[in-house]
Amino acid sequence: MDQRWLTERFEENRPRLRGLAYRVLGSLSEAEDAVQEAWLRLNRIDTHTVDNLGGWLTTVVSRVCLDMLRSRKSRREEPIDTLVTEVRSVGGEGADPEGEAVLADSVGVALLVVLDTLTPAERLAFVLHDLFALPFDEIGAIVGRSPAAAKQLASRARRRVRGSPAPSDIGRARQRELVEAFLRAARAGDLDGLLAVLDPDAVVRIEAAARIDAPPAEAGMARELRGASTWAKQLIALSRGLGYVQPAVIDGSVGLILAPRGKLSRVLTFTFANAKVTRVDVLGDPARLRELDIAVL
Repeated sequence: MDQRWLTERFEENRPRLRGLAYRVLGSLSEAEDAVQEAWLRLNRIDTHTVDNLGGWLTTVVSRVCLDMLRSRKSRREEPIDTLVTEVRSVGGEGADPEGEAVLADSVGVALLVVLDTLTPAERLAFVLHDLFALPFDEIGAIVGRSPAAAKQLASRARRRVRGSPAPSDIGRARQRELVEAFLRAARAGDLDGLLAVLDPDAVVRIEAAARIDAPPAEAGMARELRGASTWAKQLIALSRGLGYVQPAVIDGSVGLILAPRGKLSRVLTFTFANAKVTRVDVLGDPARLRELDIAVL
């Protein structure tokens, strides 16, 4: 094949390959590495033997991603610093932090968080089948399993992504309405709108690992505030301009996750009563976050 023609065809496939690699790896810089490795391999083979270039590239990128996932010594467990530091340094990884932020938002940070809890084979099988519509016989060949085994991998991943069914569809729907109204009001600086979804006696508890700029005397201590009117303004001040927050199902109830570039940082869980939010817990301890059962709405 002519080199120019080959380069043009590869560039046509690059956005799709990058999207695939990003969903599997959860890192734009690693996704770019996987796509570049596919390009290098393409230039080392006799391309006349390739009948379907797009399919060949998909297979190569998938296998490269699977090898990268398996070679990780452990899932990234970055120490949690203050929320302000994280938001300001969100672009510290990779050559295109803004592009990664946009890509994470388009994919859905909740989905990226849940995918990070899967095994490498489950994650790849789910992404290839449910997000890119590859048949299980092709997926099985990529992960080294039978088509039936590949289907089981995707099925297990799908159950994890969707989470356990809600005790009551009506209850979850109402929870979602309240949480989304809470988030909209906080982001917009709408104090009246925020107070409208909060019980007047609502409590917010911020555990020590999630606190921002705690005074030295309170280092390592959780903080609890009672009465919606006493803490709603502070919440608005912290929420303005804050991205990377999405609703998700957390241990069976609707809450919020903060996940810059899809890396879970903090979680807000809610307690509801009489169609109001009565309690908000802000969690930031890495060990505790890993124990939460998070699913996509």
